[in-house]
Amino acid sequence: MSFSLVPGFNQRYPLDRDNDPLVMPDPDEPRHARPDRASLFIESCCTSLDEALSAQSRGAGRIELCTDLSVGGLTPPRDLIRAVVSSLTIPVNVLLRPSAQCAIGESGYPSENIGAHASGGGAHLWEGGFQRDTLRASAQVDFGFSAADFVYDEVELQQMIEDIAYCKSVGAAGIVIGALTPEGAIDLPTMRRLIAAARPLPVTFHRAFDVCTEDPFTALDKIIALGCTRLLSSGQAPTAWDGRNLLTLLVRRAGCRLIVMPGCGITPDNLLSLAAATHALEFHGTRLP
Repeated sequence: MSFSLVPGFNQRYPLDRDNDPLVMPDPDEPRHARPDRASLFIESCCTSLDEALSAQSRGAGRIELCTDLSVGGLTPPRDLIRAVVSSLTIPVNVLLRPSAQCAIGESGYPSENIGAHASGGGAHLWEGGFQRDTLRASAQVDFGFSAADFVYDEVELQQMIEDIAYCKSVGAAGIVIGALTPEGAIDLPTMRRLIAAARPLPVTFHRAFDVCTEDPFTALDKIIALGCTRLLSSGQAPTAWDGRNLLTLLVRRAGCRLIVMPGCGITPDNLLSLAAATHALEFHGTRLP
């Protein structure tokens, strides 16, 4: 079955110039050194219609819809996607991940070999001469998901492409995806196919980045080159606050080419401090706004 964009999509979700990574910012306009809550854009992660309606009423600017957060999020049912998109007035991005692979290798790829934990990989030094261990909260970070969980076979890939088509047909505002190779690197061929299927919807690369075994700046450059609009990341640490040093460098390196959106463990209590530390402008969480 083929789908097309829901009628009126361009009118419902006009181009947001302030968040368009292809629009160069005014060099004379400083980024917020002391951010206030009103200057920050909040994406609320929701798993039900009630959660999404509540987040919208509290001031969320966008919803990321998924299920099964205990394993990092899975594709929500189609009836839930339709209900949330049709019931809300703010944009709804849909996370697409067809299944949670077993972190002990039942996917056919031994997780200890491909980054079951964010233990590092690539060059010893990161940008600016910072060593990995100075930027990670721990050399071994258990996220509840592993690189193996983002390795997809052809059947799963085709399912994701069909799910993308459905999301477009009911008016979803964007797609949230991420694919890794069996070695834990960014899976460029798979990502290209998914992004092509998603056009013209914007694509967020999700926290598969946090268990990627490549140097994080190499991975970031690949994600930008693919044409992704956003990167959701905890800074490869247990929480975004723990990963704030790496997040700061990612924001700086991405510049206007891509929006780096911190997520994981962000609350109203630490939001402004994290914004001041990282200079990020968009934030993601289950407890926001």
